[in-house]
Amino acid sequence: MYIVTGANGFIGSAMVYELNQKGISNILCVDTVSPEERPIPLNGAQYTQFISTTPFIDYLFKSIDPSSVTAVIHMGACSSTTEMDKDFLYQNNTLYTQKIFEWCRKHGITLIYASSGATYGQGELGFSDSIDSEKLKPLNPYGESKVAFDRWVMQQEQVSGTPSWYGLRFFNVYGPNEFHKGAMSSLVYKAFHQICETNELGLFKSNHPDYKDGMQLRDFVYVKDVTRWMWELLEKKPTSGIYNIGYGKARSWLDLAENVFSSLHKPMKIKWLEIPESIKNQYQNFTEADMSRWQHNNMSPPQWSLQQGVFDYIKNYLLAEKNIFQKPL
Repeated sequence: MYIVTGANGFIGSAMVYELNQKGISNILCVDTVSPEERPIPLNGAQYTQFISTTPFIDYLFKSIDPSSVTAVIHMGACSSTTEMDKDFLYQNNTLYTQKIFEWCRKHGITLIYASSGATYGQGELGFSDSIDSEKLKPLNPYGESKVAFDRWVMQQEQVSGTPSWYGLRFFNVYGPNEFHKGAMSSLVYKAFHQICETNELGLFKSNHPDYKDGMQLRDFVYVKDVTRWMWELLEKKPTSGIYNIGYGKARSWLDLAENVFSSLHKPMKIKWLEIPESIKNQYQNFTEADMSRWQHNNMSPPQWSLQQGVFDYIKNYLLAEKNIFQKPL
Protein backbone atom coordinates (compact mmCIF):
# COMPACT_ATOMS: atom_id res chain seq x y z
CA MET A 1 0.00 0.00 0.00
CA TYR A 2 1.05 3.58 -0.73
CA ILE A 3 -0.09 6.45 1.47
CA VAL A 4 -0.58 9.80 -0.26
CA THR A 5 -1.44 12.88 1.80
CA GLY A 6 -2.79 15.97 0.11
CA ALA A 7 -4.31 13.41 -2.24
CA ASN A 8 -7.31 15.58 -3.12
CA GLY A 9 -5.08 18.55 -3.91
CA PHE A 10 -2.88 19.48 -6.84
CA ILE A 11 0.35 17.47 -6.77
CA GLY A 12 -1.12 14.80 -4.49
CA SER A 13 -3.94 13.91 -6.88
CA ALA A 14 -1.50 13.92 -9.79
CA MET A 15 0.66 11.45 -7.87
CA VAL A 16 -2.32 9.17 -7.18
CA TYR A 17 -2.89 9.06 -10.91
CA GLU A 18 0.83 8.42 -11.54
CA LEU A 19 0.62 5.41 -9.24
CA ASN A 20 -2.48 4.24 -11.09
CA GLN A 21 -0.53 4.46 -14.35
CA LYS A 22 2.04 2.12 -12.79
CA GLY A 23 -0.70 -0.39 -12.03
CA ILE A 24 -1.02 0.58 -8.37
CA SER A 25 -4.47 1.07 -6.87
CA ASN A 26 -3.84 0.03 -3.25
CA ILE A 27 -3.58 3.64 -2.09
CA LEU A 28 -4.68 5.29 1.13
CA CYS A 29 -5.62 8.89 0.29
CA VAL A 30 -5.49 11.56 3.00
CA ASP A 31 -6.72 15.16 2.72
CA THR A 32 -8.51 17.89 4.63
CA VAL A 33 -11.07 18.13 1.81
CA SER A 34 -13.11 15.03 1.02
CA PRO A 35 -13.98 13.82 -2.51
CA GLU A 36 -17.60 14.70 -1.71
CA GLU A 37 -16.63 18.32 -1.06
CA ARG A 38 -14.19 18.51 -3.98
CA PRO A 39 -15.01 15.73 -6.44
CA ILE A 40 -12.89 16.64 -9.46
CA PRO A 41 -9.26 15.86 -8.45
CA LEU A 42 -9.86 12.21 -7.58
CA ASN A 43 -12.60 11.65 -10.14
CA GLY A 44 -11.68 8.46 -11.97
CA ALA A 45 -8.74 7.67 -9.71
CA GLN A 46 -8.38 4.21 -8.23
CA TYR A 47 -7.67 4.02 -4.49
CA THR A 48 -8.74 1.81 -1.64
CA GLN A 49 -9.50 4.26 1.16
CA PHE A 50 -9.86 7.96 1.95
CA ILE A 51 -9.36 9.42 5.42
CA SER A 52 -9.44 12.97 6.72
CA THR A 53 -6.23 14.70 7.77
CA THR A 54 -7.33 15.23 11.39
CA PRO A 55 -7.69 11.58 12.48
CA PHE A 56 -4.95 10.32 10.16
CA ILE A 57 -1.98 10.50 12.56
CA ASP A 58 -3.82 8.56 15.24
CA TYR A 59 -4.97 6.06 12.62
CA LEU A 60 -1.42 5.76 11.27
CA PHE A 61 0.08 4.87 14.66
CA LYS A 62 -2.73 2.65 15.91
CA SER A 63 -4.44 0.99 12.98
CA ILE A 64 -2.14 0.64 9.99
CA ASP A 65 -0.03 -2.49 9.60
CA PRO A 66 3.40 -1.06 8.66
CA SER A 67 4.33 -4.26 6.83
CA SER A 68 1.62 -3.41 4.30
CA VAL A 69 3.05 0.04 3.48
CA THR A 70 5.60 0.54 0.69
CA ALA A 71 6.02 4.31 0.97
CA VAL A 72 4.45 7.51 2.28
CA ILE A 73 4.16 10.43 -0.13
CA HIS A 74 3.37 13.44 2.03
CA MET A 75 2.11 16.30 -0.14
CA GLY A 76 -0.42 17.63 2.36
CA ALA A 77 0.24 21.09 3.83
CA CYS A 78 -1.02 24.62 4.04
CA SER A 79 0.60 26.00 0.88
CA SER A 80 -0.53 29.61 1.15
CA THR A 81 2.42 31.99 1.02
CA THR A 82 0.20 34.73 2.46
CA GLU A 83 -0.84 32.78 5.58
CA MET A 84 0.41 34.74 8.59
CA ASP A 85 -0.65 32.42 11.44
CA LYS A 86 2.72 30.96 12.40
CA ASP A 87 1.32 28.55 14.98
CA PHE A 88 -1.15 27.16 12.44
CA LEU A 89 1.66 26.66 9.92
CA TYR A 90 3.90 25.06 12.53
CA GLN A 91 1.19 22.58 13.49
CA ASN A 92 0.21 21.75 9.91
CA ASN A 93 3.49 21.94 8.02
CA THR A 94 6.22 21.22 10.56
CA LEU A 95 4.91 19.18 13.48
CA TYR A 96 2.53 17.07 11.38
CA THR A 97 5.40 16.07 9.08
CA GLN A 98 7.60 15.24 12.06
CA LYS A 99 4.99 12.75 13.29
CA ILE A 100 4.82 11.07 9.88
CA PHE A 101 8.60 10.89 9.72
CA GLU A 102 8.79 9.31 13.19
CA TRP A 103 6.37 6.59 12.10
CA CYS A 104 8.32 5.96 8.89
CA ARG A 105 11.60 5.78 10.80
CA LYS A 106 10.18 3.40 13.37
CA HIS A 107 9.10 0.98 10.64
CA GLY A 108 11.80 1.61 8.00
CA ILE A 109 9.41 3.03 5.41
CA THR A 110 10.44 5.40 2.62
CA LEU A 111 9.10 8.96 2.91
CA ILE A 112 8.78 11.63 0.24
CA TYR A 113 7.62 14.99 1.56
CA ALA A 114 6.95 18.41 0.09
CA SER A 115 9.40 21.13 1.03
CA SER A 116 9.42 24.32 -1.04
CA GLY A 117 11.57 26.65 -3.12
CA ALA A 118 10.20 29.34 -0.79
CA THR A 119 12.82 28.21 1.75
CA TYR A 120 15.47 30.07 -0.29
CA GLY A 121 13.94 33.50 0.32
CA GLN A 122 15.41 36.07 -2.05
CA GLY A 123 18.12 33.63 -3.03
CA GLU A 124 20.95 35.62 -1.48
CA LEU A 125 22.86 32.35 -1.03
CA GLY A 126 21.73 30.90 -4.34
CA PHE A 127 19.24 28.09 -4.96
CA SER A 128 21.32 25.02 -4.25
CA ASP A 129 19.86 22.17 -2.21
CA SER A 130 23.32 21.65 -0.70
CA ILE A 131 23.14 24.97 1.19
CA ASP A 132 23.02 24.54 4.96
CA SER A 133 19.33 24.96 5.80
CA GLU A 134 20.28 26.80 8.98
CA LYS A 135 21.50 29.69 6.83
CA LEU A 136 18.35 30.10 4.74
CA LYS A 137 16.07 33.10 5.29
CA PRO A 138 12.56 32.54 3.91
CA LEU A 139 10.47 35.63 3.15
CA ASN A 140 7.24 34.46 4.75
CA PRO A 141 5.88 32.20 7.53
CA TYR A 142 5.02 29.50 4.99
CA GLY A 143 8.66 29.24 3.92
CA GLU A 144 9.72 29.28 7.56
CA SER A 145 7.41 26.35 8.38
CA LYS A 146 8.95 24.35 5.54
CA VAL A 147 12.58 25.09 6.34
CA ALA A 148 11.89 24.34 10.02
CA PHE A 149 11.15 20.74 9.11
CA ASP A 150 14.10 20.59 6.69
CA ARG A 151 16.39 21.62 9.55
CA TRP A 152 14.82 19.10 11.91
CA VAL A 153 15.01 16.18 9.50
CA MET A 154 18.65 16.84 8.69
CA GLN A 155 19.40 16.38 12.39
CA GLN A 156 17.69 12.98 12.29
CA GLU A 157 20.35 11.68 9.93
CA GLN A 158 22.46 11.09 13.02
CA VAL A 159 19.86 8.66 14.43
CA SER A 160 20.28 4.99 13.58
CA GLY A 161 17.55 3.29 11.60
CA THR A 162 16.59 6.37 9.57
CA PRO A 163 14.86 5.14 6.38
CA SER A 164 15.17 6.55 2.86
CA TRP A 165 13.64 10.02 2.81
CA TYR A 166 13.40 12.79 0.23
CA GLY A 167 12.43 16.40 0.86
CA LEU A 168 11.40 18.02 -2.42
CA ARG A 169 11.85 21.75 -2.81
CA PHE A 170 9.25 22.48 -5.47
CA PHE A 171 9.72 25.58 -7.57
CA ASN A 172 6.90 26.94 -9.78
CA VAL A 173 4.83 23.83 -10.49
CA TYR A 174 1.93 24.15 -12.91
CA GLY A 175 -0.51 21.71 -14.48
CA PRO A 176 -3.92 20.00 -14.31
CA ASN A 177 -5.91 19.89 -11.07
CA GLU A 178 -4.72 23.19 -9.60
CA PHE A 179 -8.08 24.90 -10.19
CA HIS A 180 -8.96 24.92 -6.47
CA LYS A 181 -5.80 26.79 -5.40
CA GLY A 182 -7.25 30.24 -6.04
CA ALA A 183 -4.59 32.92 -5.57
CA MET A 184 -1.93 30.20 -5.21
CA SER A 185 -2.65 28.70 -8.65
CA SER A 186 0.00 29.07 -11.35
CA LEU A 187 0.17 31.98 -13.77
CA VAL A 188 -0.52 29.53 -16.59
CA TYR A 189 -3.93 28.76 -15.09
CA LYS A 190 -4.66 32.40 -14.27
CA ALA A 191 -3.44 33.60 -17.66
CA PHE A 192 -5.60 31.10 -19.53
CA HIS A 193 -8.76 32.39 -17.88
CA GLN A 194 -7.79 36.07 -18.09
CA ILE A 195 -6.96 35.84 -21.78
CA CYS A 196 -10.09 33.86 -22.63
CA GLU A 197 -12.22 36.48 -20.85
CA THR A 198 -10.44 39.73 -21.78
CA ASN A 199 -7.90 38.93 -24.54
CA GLU A 200 -5.18 40.42 -22.33
CA LEU A 201 -3.03 39.42 -19.37
CA GLY A 202 -2.11 41.46 -16.32
CA LEU A 203 1.55 41.24 -15.26
CA PHE A 204 3.35 43.04 -12.46
CA LYS A 205 5.72 45.82 -13.36
CA SER A 206 9.26 45.36 -12.13
CA ASN A 207 10.16 46.80 -8.75
CA HIS A 208 13.90 46.27 -9.27
CA PRO A 209 16.28 48.19 -11.58
CA ASP A 210 18.00 44.98 -12.71
CA TYR A 211 14.79 43.61 -14.23
CA LYS A 212 12.66 45.17 -16.96
CA ASP A 213 8.88 44.82 -16.78
CA GLY A 214 7.94 41.19 -17.36
CA MET A 215 11.55 40.03 -17.27
CA GLN A 216 11.38 38.82 -13.67
CA LEU A 217 12.48 35.18 -13.79
CA ARG A 218 10.99 31.98 -12.39
CA ASP A 219 11.77 28.29 -12.67
CA PHE A 220 8.60 26.73 -14.12
CA VAL A 221 8.19 22.94 -13.94
CA TYR A 222 5.30 20.86 -15.29
CA VAL A 223 3.51 18.58 -12.82
CA LYS A 224 4.00 15.60 -15.16
CA ASP A 225 7.76 15.85 -14.61
CA VAL A 226 7.20 16.20 -10.86
CA THR A 227 5.16 13.02 -10.47
CA ARG A 228 7.44 11.07 -12.79
CA TRP A 229 10.41 12.12 -10.67
CA MET A 230 8.69 11.06 -7.45
CA TRP A 231 8.14 7.60 -8.90
CA GLU A 232 11.78 7.58 -9.99
CA LEU A 233 12.84 8.29 -6.40
CA LEU A 234 10.78 5.34 -5.19
CA GLU A 235 12.35 3.08 -7.80
CA LYS A 236 15.99 4.16 -7.65
CA LYS A 237 16.20 5.23 -4.00
CA PRO A 238 19.21 7.54 -4.35
CA THR A 239 20.95 9.14 -1.38
CA SER A 240 18.45 10.45 1.15
CA GLY A 241 18.17 14.20 1.52
CA ILE A 242 16.69 17.41 0.19
CA TYR A 243 16.35 17.77 -3.58
CA ASN A 244 15.35 20.72 -5.72
CA ILE A 245 12.47 19.99 -8.08
CA GLY A 246 12.51 22.50 -10.92
CA TYR A 247 13.29 22.66 -14.61
CA GLY A 248 16.72 24.07 -13.80
CA LYS A 249 16.43 27.05 -16.15
CA ALA A 250 14.65 30.28 -15.24
CA ARG A 251 12.25 31.82 -17.75
CA SER A 252 10.62 35.24 -17.71
CA TRP A 253 6.97 36.06 -17.12
CA LEU A 254 6.88 37.31 -20.72
CA ASP A 255 8.20 33.93 -21.94
CA LEU A 256 5.36 32.22 -20.11
CA ALA A 257 2.80 34.76 -21.35
CA GLU A 258 3.95 34.34 -24.94
CA ASN A 259 3.47 30.57 -24.71
CA VAL A 260 -0.03 30.93 -23.27
CA PHE A 261 -1.11 33.41 -25.95
CA SER A 262 0.44 31.22 -28.64
CA SER A 263 -1.34 28.10 -27.36
CA LEU A 264 -4.61 30.03 -27.58
CA HIS A 265 -3.75 31.40 -31.05
CA LYS A 266 -4.15 34.96 -29.82
CA PRO A 267 -1.88 38.02 -30.17
CA MET A 268 -0.03 38.94 -26.97
CA LYS A 269 -1.45 41.91 -25.09
CA ILE A 270 -0.10 42.80 -21.65
CA LYS A 271 -1.65 45.08 -19.06
CA TRP A 272 1.01 46.29 -16.62
CA LEU A 273 0.10 46.32 -12.93
CA GLU A 274 1.75 47.69 -9.81
CA ILE A 275 2.90 45.08 -7.31
CA PRO A 276 0.55 45.18 -4.30
CA GLU A 277 2.09 46.61 -1.15
CA SER A 278 1.11 43.44 0.73
CA ILE A 279 3.57 41.32 -1.26
CA LYS A 280 6.14 43.87 -2.42
CA ASN A 281 8.64 42.97 0.31
CA GLN A 282 8.22 39.24 -0.37
CA TYR A 283 8.41 39.41 -4.15
CA GLN A 284 11.08 37.27 -5.79
CA ASN A 285 12.55 38.62 -9.01
CA PHE A 286 14.56 35.50 -9.71
CA THR A 287 14.36 31.79 -8.85
CA GLU A 288 16.24 28.99 -10.54
CA ALA A 289 16.64 25.50 -9.14
CA ASP A 290 20.20 24.25 -9.02
CA MET A 291 19.65 20.67 -10.19
CA SER A 292 23.29 19.54 -9.97
CA ARG A 293 22.72 17.31 -6.92
CA TRP A 294 19.80 15.64 -8.69
CA GLN A 295 21.95 15.07 -11.77
CA HIS A 296 24.89 13.83 -9.67
CA ASN A 297 22.63 11.07 -8.33
CA ASN A 298 21.88 9.95 -11.91
CA MET A 299 18.27 11.08 -11.84
CA SER A 300 16.59 11.89 -15.15
CA PRO A 301 16.34 15.36 -16.71
CA PRO A 302 12.97 17.09 -17.25
CA GLN A 303 10.97 15.98 -20.27
CA TRP A 304 8.60 18.93 -20.54
CA SER A 305 9.93 22.31 -21.70
CA LEU A 306 7.89 25.41 -20.88
CA GLN A 307 6.54 25.49 -24.42
CA GLN A 308 5.58 21.81 -24.39
CA GLY A 309 4.12 21.90 -20.90
CA VAL A 310 1.99 25.00 -21.43
CA PHE A 311 0.71 23.70 -24.76
CA ASP A 312 -0.19 20.29 -23.31
CA TYR A 313 -1.88 21.80 -20.26
CA ILE A 314 -3.97 24.24 -22.28
CA LYS A 315 -4.86 22.01 -25.24
CA ASN A 316 -5.52 18.74 -23.44
CA TYR A 317 -6.94 20.00 -20.14
CA LEU A 318 -7.98 23.64 -19.88
CA LEU A 319 -9.52 23.99 -23.35
CA ALA A 320 -10.96 20.49 -23.15
CA GLU A 321 -12.34 21.25 -19.66
CA LYS A 322 -10.99 17.92 -18.50
CA ASN A 323 -9.33 17.03 -15.26
CA ILE A 324 -6.16 15.02 -14.95
CA PHE A 325 -7.90 11.66 -14.67
CA GLN A 326 -9.84 11.94 -17.89
CA LYS A 327 -6.73 12.02 -20.04
CA PRO A 328 -3.55 9.96 -19.50
CA LEU A 329 -0.52 11.71 -18.15
